[in-house]
Amino acid sequence: MTLWLATQPVDIRAGVDRLSRHVQQALGRAPFDGTAYVFSNRRHTRLTVVCWDGNRVWRCVRRLHRGQFVWPQAGDSSWELSVQQWQWLVAGVDWQRLSAPAPTAWKL
Repeated sequence: MTLWLATQPVDIRAGVDRLSRHVQQALGRAPFDGTAYVFSNRRHTRLTVVCWDGNRVWRCVRRLHRGQFVWPQAGDSSWELSVQQWQWLVAGVDWQRLSAPAPTAWKL
């Protein structure tokens, strides 16, 4: 399954129809393509995932009680996530560090 992360914050209380419009207008993607779309609130303490499977819409919400989810800067409208990045994201870990290059000037 493909996961797309919307970088702009949304109102997590928004319904499926409003999130579908956001997918179409802000991300330029078809909301019924079987992709899972991940949204965050402004403080990045809550996530909502919306996925259309052909017959119905699935919506899941995850909340951190402490800290916040690591979220990319709003330069791009969306990011495609791998399964491993998704697992790190929902655990509250900095998933962007998975592919970061090692520092070359670092010495003991």
